Amino acid sequence: MKAKKSMGVIIALFVTFSFLQGCSSHDPVAVSECPKVVKHAQKILGAMAPKRSQMVDDCKKASDSDRGCIMAATTKGQVAQCM
Repeated sequence: MKAKKSMGVIIALFVTFSFLQGCSSHDPVAVSECPKVVKHAQKILGAMAPKRSQMVDDCKKASDSDRGCIMAATTKGQVAQCM
């Protein structure tokens, strides 16, 4: 019984580490690239995208890493995980 519990903990730690590693390895994107970041996010989000002005404001407030995450995203779920 203890072996199963220990194996479950090890698997959970591995999955968590893998998830964190995947989310933090994006190339940084400078604030000057916000127009490109917003355009990319709008393309992915489609009708779900907020107003462009709000997205530009949010982009300027975001970190370089967060902007890089958005640029690397290819699905709505990935965009949601970036912020």
